[in-house]
Amino acid sequence: MEKQTITIYDVAREANVSMATVSRVVNGNPNVKPTTRKKVLEVIERLDYRPNAVARGLASKKTTTVGVIIPDVSNMFFASLARGIDDIATMYKYNIILANSDGEAQKEVNVLNNLLAKQVDGVIFMGHRITDEIRAEFSRSKTPIVLAGSIDPDEQVGSVNIDYRAATKESIDLLAKHGNKKIAFISGALIDAINGQARMGGYKEALAENGLDYNEGLIFEAKYNFKEGLALTDRILNSGATAAYVTDDELAIGLLDGLTDKGVKVPEDFEIITSNDSLLTEVARPRLSSVTQPLYDIGAVAMRLLTKMMNKEDIEQKTIELPHGIFEKGSTKE
Repeated sequence: MEKQTITIYDVAREANVSMATVSRVVNGNPNVKPTTRKKVLEVIERLDYRPNAVARGLASKKTTTVGVIIPDVSNMFFASLARGIDDIATMYKYNIILANSDGEAQKEVNVLNNLLAKQVDGVIFMGHRITDEIRAEFSRSKTPIVLAGSIDPDEQVGSVNIDYRAATKESIDLLAKHGNKKIAFISGALIDAINGQARMGGYKEALAENGLDYNEGLIFEAKYNFKEGLALTDRILNSGATAAYVTDDELAIGLLDGLTDKGVKVPEDFEIITSNDSLLTEVARPRLSSVTQPLYDIGAVAMRLLTKMMNKEDIEQKTIELPHGIFEKGSTKE
Protein backbone atom coordinates (compact mmCIF):
# COMPACT_ATOMS: atom_id res chain seq x y z
CA MET A 1 0.00 0.00 0.00
CA GLU A 2 1.41 3.39 -1.02
CA LYS A 3 2.21 5.78 1.80
CA GLN A 4 -0.21 8.69 1.94
CA THR A 5 1.40 12.11 1.49
CA ILE A 6 0.96 14.29 4.57
CA THR A 7 0.18 17.90 3.71
CA ILE A 8 0.37 21.17 5.60
CA TYR A 9 -3.43 21.02 5.79
CA ASP A 10 -3.24 17.70 7.72
CA VAL A 11 -0.80 19.19 10.22
CA ALA A 12 -2.94 22.31 10.71
CA ARG A 13 -6.06 20.22 11.27
CA GLU A 14 -4.39 17.87 13.76
CA ALA A 15 -2.79 20.74 15.69
CA ASN A 16 -5.99 22.82 15.47
CA VAL A 17 -4.15 25.84 14.08
CA SER A 18 -4.12 27.70 10.76
CA MET A 19 -1.92 26.62 7.83
CA ALA A 20 -0.18 30.00 8.14
CA THR A 21 0.86 29.08 11.70
CA VAL A 22 2.26 25.74 10.53
CA SER A 23 4.16 27.57 7.78
CA ARG A 24 5.64 30.00 10.31
CA VAL A 25 6.80 27.10 12.51
CA VAL A 26 8.35 25.23 9.56
CA ASN A 27 10.18 28.37 8.40
CA GLY A 28 11.46 29.26 11.86
CA ASN A 29 9.42 32.45 12.16
CA PRO A 30 9.73 33.68 15.79
CA ASN A 31 6.19 35.12 15.84
CA VAL A 32 4.63 31.94 17.22
CA LYS A 33 3.78 31.27 20.86
CA PRO A 34 6.12 28.68 22.43
CA THR A 35 3.20 26.45 23.44
CA THR A 36 1.75 26.58 19.91
CA ARG A 37 5.16 25.91 18.35
CA LYS A 38 5.62 22.87 20.64
CA LYS A 39 2.20 21.50 19.72
CA VAL A 40 2.78 21.94 15.97
CA LEU A 41 6.25 20.36 16.12
CA GLU A 42 4.84 17.35 17.98
CA VAL A 43 2.23 16.87 15.24
CA ILE A 44 4.85 17.29 12.52
CA GLU A 45 6.97 14.58 14.14
CA ARG A 46 4.03 12.22 14.72
CA LEU A 47 2.75 12.54 11.14
CA ASP A 48 6.28 12.60 9.66
CA TYR A 49 5.38 15.73 7.70
CA ARG A 50 7.98 16.99 5.22
CA PRO A 51 7.41 20.36 3.54
CA ASN A 52 6.95 20.09 -0.22
CA ALA A 53 9.91 21.99 -1.71
CA VAL A 54 8.27 22.10 -5.14
CA ALA A 55 5.08 23.64 -3.79
CA ARG A 56 7.08 26.15 -1.76
CA GLY A 57 9.06 27.01 -4.87
CA LEU A 58 5.90 27.65 -6.88
CA ALA A 59 4.60 29.97 -4.20
CA SER A 60 7.82 31.96 -3.84
CA LYS A 61 8.99 31.54 -7.46
CA LYS A 62 12.23 30.22 -5.97
CA THR A 63 13.30 26.62 -5.48
CA THR A 64 16.40 27.49 -3.39
CA THR A 65 18.13 24.92 -5.57
CA VAL A 66 21.31 25.35 -7.60
CA GLY A 67 22.43 23.07 -10.41
CA VAL A 68 26.13 22.17 -10.64
CA ILE A 69 27.39 20.70 -13.92
CA ILE A 70 30.64 18.79 -13.53
CA PRO A 71 32.63 16.99 -16.28
CA ASP A 72 33.89 14.16 -14.09
CA VAL A 73 32.78 13.79 -10.49
CA SER A 74 35.63 11.32 -9.82
CA ASN A 75 38.34 13.84 -10.81
CA MET A 76 39.83 15.38 -7.65
CA PHE A 77 40.12 18.82 -9.26
CA PHE A 78 36.38 19.08 -9.84
CA ALA A 79 35.51 17.28 -6.59
CA SER A 80 37.46 19.89 -4.61
CA LEU A 81 35.65 22.72 -6.41
CA ALA A 82 32.31 21.05 -5.72
CA ARG A 83 33.09 20.90 -1.99
CA GLY A 84 33.62 24.67 -1.88
CA ILE A 85 30.38 25.21 -3.80
CA ASP A 86 28.41 22.96 -1.47
CA ASP A 87 29.67 24.58 1.74
CA ILE A 88 28.71 28.09 0.62
CA ALA A 89 25.40 26.83 -0.77
CA THR A 90 24.60 25.34 2.64
CA MET A 91 25.54 28.61 4.34
CA TYR A 92 23.05 30.47 2.13
CA LYS A 93 20.45 27.69 2.49
CA TYR A 94 20.56 26.48 -1.09
CA ASN A 95 20.35 22.82 -2.09
CA ILE A 96 22.64 21.38 -4.77
CA ILE A 97 21.76 19.16 -7.71
CA LEU A 98 25.01 17.68 -9.02
CA ALA A 99 25.00 16.53 -12.64
CA ASN A 100 27.82 14.74 -14.48
CA SER A 101 28.33 15.79 -18.13
CA ASP A 102 31.36 13.62 -19.03
CA GLY A 103 32.68 16.75 -20.77
CA GLU A 104 30.60 15.87 -23.86
CA ALA A 105 29.13 18.84 -25.76
CA GLN A 106 25.66 17.40 -26.39
CA LYS A 107 25.38 15.90 -22.90
CA GLU A 108 26.30 19.30 -21.40
CA VAL A 109 23.37 20.87 -23.29
CA ASN A 110 21.00 18.08 -22.19
CA VAL A 111 22.12 18.28 -18.56
CA LEU A 112 21.76 22.08 -18.52
CA ASN A 113 18.24 21.89 -19.97
CA ASN A 114 17.26 19.19 -17.47
CA LEU A 115 18.40 21.42 -14.60
CA LEU A 116 16.58 24.45 -16.02
CA ALA A 117 13.44 22.32 -16.37
CA LYS A 118 13.70 21.63 -12.63
CA GLN A 119 13.44 25.41 -12.12
CA VAL A 120 16.84 25.77 -10.43
CA ASP A 121 17.55 29.33 -9.28
CA GLY A 122 21.09 29.28 -10.70
CA VAL A 123 23.72 27.10 -12.36
CA ILE A 124 27.45 26.63 -11.79
CA PHE A 125 29.12 25.20 -14.88
CA MET A 126 32.43 23.36 -14.76
CA GLY A 127 33.60 22.36 -18.20
CA HIS A 128 36.73 22.34 -20.30
CA ARG A 129 35.24 24.42 -23.11
CA ILE A 130 32.35 26.78 -23.74
CA THR A 131 31.03 25.33 -27.00
CA ASP A 132 28.81 27.34 -29.34
CA GLU A 133 25.92 25.05 -28.37
CA ILE A 134 26.28 25.57 -24.63
CA ARG A 135 26.85 29.31 -25.11
CA ALA A 136 23.58 29.51 -27.06
CA GLU A 137 21.78 27.81 -24.15
CA PHE A 138 23.41 30.21 -21.68
CA SER A 139 22.19 33.15 -23.79
CA ARG A 140 18.64 31.83 -24.02
CA SER A 141 18.33 31.19 -20.30
CA LYS A 142 17.33 33.92 -17.86
CA THR A 143 18.74 31.81 -15.02
CA PRO A 144 22.06 33.15 -13.60
CA ILE A 145 25.10 31.08 -14.61
CA VAL A 146 28.67 31.15 -13.25
CA LEU A 147 31.73 29.24 -14.46
CA ALA A 148 34.07 27.66 -11.89
CA GLY A 149 37.59 26.67 -12.92
CA SER A 150 36.66 27.33 -16.55
CA ILE A 151 37.24 30.37 -18.72
CA ASP A 152 35.05 32.27 -21.15
CA PRO A 153 37.34 34.10 -23.60
CA ASP A 154 34.47 36.47 -24.44
CA GLU A 155 33.78 37.15 -20.73
CA GLN A 156 30.03 37.00 -21.33
CA VAL A 157 29.47 34.64 -18.40
CA GLY A 158 30.62 35.24 -14.82
CA SER A 159 33.62 33.10 -13.90
CA VAL A 160 36.05 32.32 -11.08
CA ASN A 161 39.50 30.85 -11.79
CA ILE A 162 43.22 31.66 -11.69
CA ASP A 163 45.40 33.31 -14.33
CA TYR A 164 46.18 30.12 -16.25
CA ARG A 165 48.42 31.93 -18.73
CA ALA A 166 50.63 33.38 -15.99
CA ALA A 167 50.72 30.09 -14.06
CA THR A 168 51.90 28.20 -17.15
CA LYS A 169 54.50 30.84 -17.96
CA GLU A 170 55.93 30.66 -14.44
CA SER A 171 56.09 26.85 -14.66
CA ILE A 172 57.97 26.90 -17.97
CA ASP A 173 60.29 29.64 -16.66
CA LEU A 174 61.22 27.40 -13.73
CA LEU A 175 61.89 24.37 -15.94
CA ALA A 176 63.96 26.50 -18.35
CA LYS A 177 66.03 27.91 -15.49
CA HIS A 178 66.88 24.31 -14.55
CA GLY A 179 68.58 23.95 -17.93
CA ASN A 180 65.84 22.12 -19.85
CA LYS A 181 65.96 22.99 -23.56
CA LYS A 182 63.04 20.79 -24.65
CA ILE A 183 59.95 21.14 -22.47
CA ALA A 184 56.84 19.14 -23.36
CA PHE A 185 53.40 20.71 -23.08
CA ILE A 186 50.86 18.00 -22.17
CA SER A 187 47.26 19.12 -22.01
CA GLY A 188 43.66 18.34 -22.76
CA ALA A 189 42.17 19.36 -26.10
CA LEU A 190 43.79 22.51 -27.51
CA ILE A 191 40.41 23.59 -28.88
CA ASP A 192 39.52 24.33 -25.24
CA ALA A 193 40.33 27.99 -24.56
CA ILE A 194 41.87 27.18 -21.18
CA ASN A 195 44.51 25.06 -22.99
CA GLY A 196 44.83 26.39 -26.54
CA GLN A 197 44.68 30.06 -25.58
CA ALA A 198 45.48 30.68 -21.91
CA ARG A 199 47.99 27.93 -21.12
CA MET A 200 49.49 27.71 -24.60
CA GLY A 201 49.92 31.50 -24.58
CA GLY A 202 51.91 31.28 -21.35
CA TYR A 203 53.98 28.37 -22.71
CA LYS A 204 54.97 30.24 -25.89
CA GLU A 205 55.69 33.44 -24.00
CA ALA A 206 58.03 31.65 -21.58
CA LEU A 207 59.84 29.82 -24.38
CA ALA A 208 60.47 33.12 -26.20
CA GLU A 209 61.72 34.88 -23.09
CA ASN A 210 64.11 32.01 -22.34
CA GLY A 211 65.45 31.84 -25.89
CA LEU A 212 63.88 28.44 -26.62
CA ASP A 213 62.26 27.45 -29.91
CA TYR A 214 58.60 26.45 -30.12
CA ASN A 215 58.38 22.89 -31.45
CA GLU A 216 55.07 21.26 -32.41
CA GLY A 217 56.66 17.89 -31.68
CA LEU A 218 56.65 18.79 -27.98
CA ILE A 219 52.89 19.41 -27.84
CA PHE A 220 50.74 16.47 -26.69
CA GLU A 221 46.94 16.38 -26.39
CA ALA A 222 45.33 13.79 -24.14
CA LYS A 223 42.24 13.04 -22.09
CA TYR A 224 42.44 13.87 -18.40
CA ASN A 225 43.19 10.45 -16.98
CA PHE A 226 45.98 8.20 -15.72
CA LYS A 227 46.00 5.76 -18.66
CA GLU A 228 46.47 8.56 -21.19
CA GLY A 229 49.55 9.82 -19.34
CA LEU A 230 50.96 6.31 -19.18
CA ALA A 231 50.34 5.75 -22.90
CA LEU A 232 52.10 8.99 -23.85
CA THR A 233 55.39 8.09 -22.15
CA ASP A 234 57.21 6.62 -25.17
CA ARG A 235 56.19 9.48 -27.46
CA ILE A 236 57.35 12.07 -24.94
CA LEU A 237 60.71 10.37 -24.44
CA ASN A 238 61.15 10.00 -28.22
CA SER A 239 60.52 13.74 -28.63
CA GLY A 240 63.76 14.43 -26.75
CA ALA A 241 61.94 16.30 -23.96
CA THR A 242 63.68 16.40 -20.57
CA ALA A 243 60.79 18.09 -18.75
CA ALA A 244 57.03 18.46 -19.01
CA TYR A 245 54.30 20.81 -17.96
CA VAL A 246 51.06 18.82 -17.51
CA THR A 247 47.59 20.34 -17.20
CA ASP A 248 46.03 17.60 -15.05
CA ASP A 249 47.33 15.77 -11.97
CA GLU A 250 45.99 12.33 -12.93
CA LEU A 251 47.58 12.69 -16.37
CA ALA A 252 50.85 13.71 -14.69
CA ILE A 253 50.84 10.63 -12.45
CA GLY A 254 50.34 8.44 -15.51
CA LEU A 255 53.44 10.01 -17.06
CA LEU A 256 55.38 9.67 -13.80
CA ASP A 257 54.56 5.95 -13.57
CA GLY A 258 55.43 5.47 -17.25
CA LEU A 259 58.82 7.11 -16.77
CA THR A 260 59.50 5.03 -13.66
CA ASP A 261 58.64 1.83 -15.55
CA LYS A 262 61.17 2.85 -18.23
CA GLY A 263 63.88 3.40 -15.62
CA VAL A 264 63.85 7.18 -16.15
CA LYS A 265 64.58 8.93 -12.85
CA VAL A 266 62.41 11.88 -11.79
CA PRO A 267 63.65 14.57 -11.30
CA GLU A 268 67.29 13.66 -12.12
CA ASP A 269 66.59 12.68 -15.75
CA PHE A 270 63.15 14.23 -16.30
CA GLU A 271 61.24 17.00 -14.49
CA ILE A 272 57.47 17.37 -14.15
CA ILE A 273 55.27 20.26 -13.09
CA THR A 274 51.54 19.62 -12.92
CA SER A 275 48.64 22.04 -12.62
CA ASN A 276 46.12 21.43 -9.88
CA ASP A 277 47.97 20.54 -6.65
CA SER A 278 45.27 18.06 -5.69
CA LEU A 279 45.84 15.31 -3.12
CA LEU A 280 47.27 13.16 -5.93
CA THR A 281 50.41 15.32 -5.99
CA GLU A 282 51.08 14.38 -2.36
CA VAL A 283 50.51 10.63 -2.67
CA ALA A 284 52.76 10.28 -5.75
CA ARG A 285 56.42 9.34 -5.24
CA PRO A 286 58.26 11.50 -5.81
CA ARG A 287 55.67 14.10 -4.85
CA LEU A 288 54.69 16.24 -7.82
CA SER A 289 55.68 19.89 -8.10
CA SER A 290 52.58 21.84 -9.06
CA VAL A 291 50.86 25.10 -9.76
CA THR A 292 48.86 25.79 -6.62
CA GLN A 293 45.22 26.66 -7.12
CA PRO A 294 42.86 27.50 -4.26
CA LEU A 295 40.46 24.80 -5.48
CA TYR A 296 38.04 25.01 -2.55
CA ASP A 297 38.04 28.82 -2.75
CA ILE A 298 37.32 28.81 -6.49
CA GLY A 299 34.18 26.77 -5.82
CA ALA A 300 33.22 28.85 -2.79
CA VAL A 301 33.69 32.22 -4.53
CA ALA A 302 31.79 30.96 -7.59
CA MET A 303 28.84 30.04 -5.37
CA ARG A 304 28.97 33.41 -3.60
CA LEU A 305 29.02 35.19 -6.98
CA LEU A 306 26.00 33.15 -8.02
CA THR A 307 24.09 34.07 -4.85
CA LYS A 308 24.69 37.74 -5.67
CA MET A 309 23.33 37.23 -9.18
CA MET A 310 20.31 35.28 -7.94
CA ASN A 311 19.51 37.99 -5.38
CA LYS A 312 20.16 40.75 -7.93
CA GLU A 313 22.89 42.32 -5.76
CA ASP A 314 25.40 44.78 -7.18
CA ILE A 315 28.41 43.00 -8.69
CA GLU A 316 31.66 44.91 -9.09
CA GLN A 317 33.48 42.24 -11.07
CA LYS A 318 32.00 39.32 -13.02
CA THR A 319 35.34 37.72 -13.98
CA ILE A 320 37.29 36.89 -10.82
CA GLU A 321 40.88 35.64 -10.72
CA LEU A 322 42.19 34.19 -7.46
CA PRO A 323 45.92 34.00 -6.57
CA HIS A 324 48.08 31.05 -7.56
CA GLY A 325 51.65 29.94 -6.94
CA ILE A 326 54.08 27.11 -7.67
CA PHE A 327 54.86 24.53 -5.00
CA GLU A 328 58.18 22.80 -5.77
CA LYS A 329 58.19 19.25 -4.45
CA GLY A 330 60.01 16.10 -5.54
CA SER A 331 59.49 16.08 -9.30
CA THR A 332 61.67 19.16 -10.00
CA LYS A 333 65.32 19.79 -9.21
CA GLU A 334 66.20 22.11 -6.34
